[in-house]
Amino acid sequence: MPKHAILAQCLDATLRRTQALLSVRQWAGVVVLGLCGVAAFGLAPDTTLETVPTRVVTRTLPLPSLAAEAPAPEERFWREERIQRGDTVGSVLARVGVDDPSAMAFLRTDPAARPLYQLRPGKPLRVETDDAGRLLQLRFATGGGDLLTIAREGDDWVASTQPAPVDVQWRMASGEIRSSLFGAADAAGVPDAVTLQLADVFAGDIDFFKDLKRGDRFTVVYEVRHLDGEVQGAGRIVAAEFVNGGKRFRAFLWRGEDGSDSYYADDGSPLRKAFLRSPMEFSRITSGFSNARFHPILQVTRAHRGTDYAAPVGTPIRATGSGKVLVAGRQGGYGNVIHVQHAGGFSTVYAHLSRFAPQVKTGARVSQGEVIGHVGQTGWATGPHLHYEFRVGGEARDPQTIALPSGAPLPATERVAFAAGIAPAAAQILLAQSLSGLRIATGP
Repeated sequence: MPKHAILAQCLDATLRRTQALLSVRQWAGVVVLGLCGVAAFGLAPDTTLETVPTRVVTRTLPLPSLAAEAPAPEERFWREERIQRGDTVGSVLARVGVDDPSAMAFLRTDPAARPLYQLRPGKPLRVETDDAGRLLQLRFATGGGDLLTIAREGDDWVASTQPAPVDVQWRMASGEIRSSLFGAADAAGVPDAVTLQLADVFAGDIDFFKDLKRGDRFTVVYEVRHLDGEVQGAGRIVAAEFVNGGKRFRAFLWRGEDGSDSYYADDGSPLRKAFLRSPMEFSRITSGFSNARFHPILQVTRAHRGTDYAAPVGTPIRATGSGKVLVAGRQGGYGNVIHVQHAGGFSTVYAHLSRFAPQVKTGARVSQGEVIGHVGQTGWATGPHLHYEFRVGGEARDPQTIALPSGAPLPATERVAFAAGIAPAAAQILLAQSLSGLRIATGP
């Protein structure tokens, strides 16, 4: 068979097999390729088309100047630590991370740093250190109310003491008597020092030994001293109100044009009488003024021309009025006795004392409220107590019932300024009563 016939048969067989394998869609693709054609071409070497002209440019750029890096600022830290029982200066500084032998050597040897060793539990010690634990500065409020500062200056140390910059704020409180003044004051959060002042302010009108009654009420506005945000203690009473047996007494602190401080009522009348009702701040009366009392030693009935106050030996005794000491010595049944002469024909006697105050001698001057002696059991006394007499023109009178002479009133030239000056304190009294619910309507 000729070769072309054989090739035709092979081609025909191949087409039949392909037709059997391809689908209609695939055949359509083959036809399209056949119609479009497929071209493959390349470029011979050295026959590339020309592009945009270029050239190489080389330029030398100056390097930026590098500034010297600034040293990092010294890290400084303030720390505060509370003094604990048994602490030393070294133990406190160790707790705040101070590691500075030169500082410790200065604190141990320099006399100016001695107040630092009067450590009291609860007081704060403030120190400034760097990140290496070196002490830079130390601040401490001394017991005398000064601020001790110890600071590093180069390689040296400088210690200085100056009055502490105290911030004075007002605090107010109200209370009701249920058992005692101190109990009511404690319940109201009033410091003991303020409670004692409260009794002293109204001592001319209220005898806190026998006049105090259950249901009596008080309101007080007083100063509180702060140092670096820490309470340093209570100051003076600014204003107070006491309702005793339904009768209201008010007191306002006022500094006069002469610079003296005193307490006055709303109308400017003095709260401070010429005499205190009692020569002791707190005690109890064991024997009052009487024309017929059975004497425990003499075993006879006789007049008792004074008032006996029971108190432990050593309890302070105050002069009830300003005057001159006529006698300060021992006199028979009186034992150790002080006799004070006052203006206007008044005199007072203080007997059975254990000892006299150092400044009290015959001829000396004493001021109202000044401590002149201490309770004892000398002379005719069966127990420790004070025998107190109040005399007018040499005649003994009952100090509990006699009308005491008033002190000097507020000068008329200061009345307007006084009324304006006490207004903020009066508002605080009303606010405290409103907050506590103790406000009652009573007459002056």
